[in-house]
Amino acid sequence: MQIRLATESDAAACLRIYKPVVENTAISFEETAPSVEEMTLRIRKTLTMWPWLVCYDPNLQPDQSIVGYAYAGTHRTRAAYRWTVESAIYIDENHRGKGIGNRLYRGLFGILRKQWYRTVVAGATIPNPASVKLHEQLGFKTIGVFNNIGFKFNQWHSTQWFELDLETNHAPHEPRPLPELLANDGLAEILRQT
Repeated sequence: MQIRLATESDAAACLRIYKPVVENTAISFEETAPSVEEMTLRIRKTLTMWPWLVCYDPNLQPDQSIVGYAYAGTHRTRAAYRWTVESAIYIDENHRGKGIGNRLYRGLFGILRKQWYRTVVAGATIPNPASVKLHEQLGFKTIGVFNNIGFKFNQWHSTQWFELDLETNHAPHEPRPLPELLANDGLAEILRQT
């Protein structure tokens, strides 16, 4: 399996993974799955600043070859938060438990370090032992639980929140947009290390 930067043409494959999460679980607090056009816009907007990675299995049929994705984005919009991002990850239900999430997140965090981000935060609707385990294995620390914060499928749901210090112990540089990083650094080397 290979980890690579997403393209807009991956929108339908990402939606294939995401749609059942929206429609059948409280993992996502969206109530209606986005369209392919909306997913395309989300990928396009994300890639103007942050990474969106996909895991690709070349041994599968082309319409099934994307088996997971992860991305980062804005945590809060006020200026002092600009060194913090929020991450999200989704794995195809038939490919969970195979280390895909670990590889995607390691690639994502490698890029974020090169962009000079300091902290990654992530939330998981609970109970979700697989997501909690993944975040803890990668060094995230639990920072709290928002109790009964979302209402979906006629019941209240809580979210557990995590943070990861990317250990960029330097004076803060302005975060580099992804296109600038790609123009100046070797993304292939970062992803090879995943």
